[in-house]
Amino acid sequence: MTRTFWVGGNWKMNGSVASIKDLATTFNAGKTPADVEVVIGAPYVYIPLLTDTLRKDWAVAGENCYVHATGAYTGEISPEMLADVGAKWVILGHSERRHILNESSEFTAQKVVKALAAGLKVALCVGELLEEREAGTTQVIVNTQLDAVVSAVSESDWANIVIAYEPVWAIGTGKVASPEQAQEVHAAIREYLKAAVSPKVAEETRIAYGGSVGGKNCKELAQKPDVDGFLVGGASLKPEFLDIVHATQ
Repeated sequence: MTRTFWVGGNWKMNGSVASIKDLATTFNAGKTPADVEVVIGAPYVYIPLLTDTLRKDWAVAGENCYVHATGAYTGEISPEMLADVGAKWVILGHSERRHILNESSEFTAQKVVKALAAGLKVALCVGELLEEREAGTTQVIVNTQLDAVVSAVSESDWANIVIAYEPVWAIGTGKVASPEQAQEVHAAIREYLKAAVSPKVAEETRIAYGGSVGGKNCKELAQKPDVDGFLVGGASLKPEFLDIVHATQ
């Protein structure tokens, strides 16, 4: 089957009213291939602005959410709140949540369950540290991160999940996994899904690559059979993002 190519942007803790209006103007003027799905992850406070100004064929994502709809959880944002202000997706399990804020795979899985129940789609991030790659444990780490989610969701839920493989050593460092390295891990993730969930889910689930993706390397990466898209950091804050949206063309 043909999996719809998925390109996500993750603005992280960046942006301002002025810069977002400028970016939306730039993005709105560009063309998007009919067979590419585009999602922009923005800081909570800018989601209403982005949903109002961004082209309607692109979706908006939250960059995180909590595991309850409401309550005494000062500073947290629920998936219901994200949906209420126009978000259609949420990014969960990003390495910065896992390694800077020490969020566990089990906590990430709880968020995935809650987000899906609230009607959001999920970009689920997985990936290894440099020392884990050098130790040869990349797939052990990635599979363990996926195990928690596989145990928490149903088979049908995977229709609303995109897996984003992001080697932590290549995020914001300028280093990029080679197309061959990316393909190797993506193919292994697909084999994992085949065994852990079902062959159908393995075939249909999109696996995006993230880690210093830019206009110069996106086309070569996109040619790999198990690379179904990208989760883009810094380049999603630049006009260059439009080049990445066209990586398959």
